[in-house]
Parts: sequence; structure tokens; C-alpha cells
Amino acid sequence: MIQGLAPLLSADTRLLVLGSFPGVASLRAQQYYGHPQNQFWKIVTTLLATEAAKVLALPYAERAQWLLDQGVGLWDVYAACEREGSLDANIQNAQPNDLQSLSTLCPALLAIAHNGGESFKHAKRSQALGLPVYRLPSTSPANAAWSFERKLTAWREVFLAAGLLR
Repeated sequence: MIQGLAPLLSADTRLLVLGSFPGVASLRAQQYYGHPQNQFWKIVTTLLATEAAKVLALPYAERAQWLLDQGVGLWDVYAACEREGSLDANIQNAQPNDLQSLSTLCPALLAIAHNGGESFKHAKRSQALGLPVYRLPSTSPANAAWSFERKLTAWREVFLAAGLLR
């Protein structure tokens, strides 16, 4: 059984991005979206940072704090699972995270966005919190069918709807 990452949340989190489960590179680095070809960090800095390149160059701990300061939190729908490699299709015997705890952990939470289809399979669990729930295209390099610009447009719409952009 492989254990996932601890949630990246604060009491000020307004939008929670829920992935499925960290890939091998992310687990090895102990970083959300740690694969160098994952487009998550490039997308969120393009949307939220005045100087995206500076934020992208920060060490992970500082980038993570910057993200929290923007009102965005990160977690996964699965706490642990069995899996060969990094593909969501290989996830077996998954143990879900306690999404109901979000009401207590994130009192300012306004919306939840599922990063990719595997995460979105759990939308009923996140909808039970009574908040708007969105499906985002996966930022994973495995989602090569979507261009960066197409992903960015979809993510921009959700960040606008969640009140993170003007």
C-alpha cells in the first residue's frame, strides 16, 4: 500500500483542487504535482501570479505557501492505494481521504475543483459538502489530448467562478 501526501490546506482555503493520487515523481519528491512535465504549477502561476516565473523558481515549500496565500489548497481523493507506475488506471484497493473533514479544516471553502477524471469520479462525495464542484482537465502529462492553452482556459473559468480572479 502506497501512502499519499498530507493535505495542503489552511483555514483561509477558498478553492480546493482535488487530484486523484500523486504519481511516482511527486511521491519521491514529496510534492504535489512534482513531475516536471505536469502543468499544474505553470497553470496556477499564469492565472494568479503577477510574476509567474519568479513563483515557479521558488523552492517547493515557498511555492506551496504562496498557493495557500492565494486561497488555493491541494489534496487527493485517495489517501492510499496500490498502483504500479503513475497512471490512474492502475489504481487498486484505494482508500479515500475524509473529504467530510473539509468543513472543519477549511471554514472559508467556497468551491472544490477535481483535477482530472479519476478525481471527478468522487464528485458525489465532494458535492455532499454543499459547495459548487467543478471538473477540470487533468494537468498530468498523460493528458496530452488537451493543449496547454485549452487547459488554461478551462482552469481560468473555474478560478473566475470561485472568485479567485477578477
